[in-house]
Amino acid sequence: MATYGQIAALAGIPRHARQVGYALHALDDGSSVPWQRVINAGGRVSPRCRPGWSGFQRQLLEEEGVVFDSTGRIDLKRFRWNPSLDELP
Repeated sequence: MATYGQIAALAGIPRHARQVGYALHALDDGSSVPWQRVINAGGRVSPRCRPGWSGFQRQLLEEEGVVFDSTGRIDLKRFRWNPSLDELP
């Protein structure tokens, strides 16, 4: 699990989380990019323009073992991706 801002920083464009959102939105439906693993800085699934996709993202994450609290938030301390330098491209 990573946040939009975390991905932006890793891509060399810190403070451009929306750009990451735009890029993920532009993916083809059959893309192998794990878009569902990117959430907002508050630990929540961001609203989607296509009805039902927020629920679909949550379902995919729950199938991967991600737990949401009663307010729909994910514990980022537990589930956030913390790559080591060896894992980065």
